[in-house]
Amino acid sequence: MTDFSRFKRILLTIAVSLGAAGSVSAAELTVGGKNFTEQLILAEMTTQLLEAEGYDVEKSDGMGTAVVRSALENGAVDLYWEYTGTSLVTFNKVTESLSPEETYQRVKELDGTKGLVWLAPSKANNTYAMAIRKDNPKTDGMETISDMAAAYNAGESLIMATTAEFPRRKDGLLGLQKAYEFEAGRANVRPMDLGLAYKALANGDVDIVSVQATDGLIAAMDLTLLKDDKEFFPNYALTPVIRQDTLEEHPGLKDILESLSTGLDDPTMQRLNGEVDVQQKTIEDVARSYLEEQGLL
Repeated sequence: MTDFSRFKRILLTIAVSLGAAGSVSAAELTVGGKNFTEQLILAEMTTQLLEAEGYDVEKSDGMGTAVVRSALENGAVDLYWEYTGTSLVTFNKVTESLSPEETYQRVKELDGTKGLVWLAPSKANNTYAMAIRKDNPKTDGMETISDMAAAYNAGESLIMATTAEFPRRKDGLLGLQKAYEFEAGRANVRPMDLGLAYKALANGDVDIVSVQATDGLIAAMDLTLLKDDKEFFPNYALTPVIRQDTLEEHPGLKDILESLSTGLDDPTMQRLNGEVDVQQKTIEDVARSYLEEQGLL
């Protein structure tokens, strides 16, 4: 048991001994999560599932990628859902092109040396993609990212909406521009909340949006995803990652979390994301309905 885990247990013991267990919150497990719809759904599903299995759970979502990863490494959270490509490129600085299977094995090995365990991956690949809308003269006829790069190189002023992280990531705009040999130009890049980016695209305020392939609004808005013809974006298999010491303390977590991960794929995540982003259902209701649908609750 790590010093952090031992500290949490000591706090709980003190609370019980003082007869204050009902008023002192000392979560046995802390579930982390990032700050976009898919991650919010997964953090909530994980929390509901673990609570149904008898665990005391604290949910700590809404974090940026670097923050939640740091929280996992230092023990502030016990587990969260990460993407294989993010760990490969952003955390482990691997730049070589790998197959989905090779990507998973590499991050499992590299993160294993840091005390982090990658459980069974889902079939959901939330890779980056570049989306355009139909009937926009500035992008009509574009089919590939190479077409987009050629337009920028020809001096076209294409406004690109991105998340705050995308322009700074090597597996985002930084690497994309290098691979496709173009420069979007700072004036053409508009970092914003992804929900606002979709609205801006629909309203004609931007021409391109960097999206994630399992976003629910892609189908709802009938958007076109430009083909990654140079296969730049790595595989981003959605996978539960847990601290090794947490798993050693609670070995049953492996089967519980994998019962959830192995049932997820692209259509499922697009549907769940769409229920929140398009149908305006609550995160809690979407998570609960899916778990009940799968017989997990």
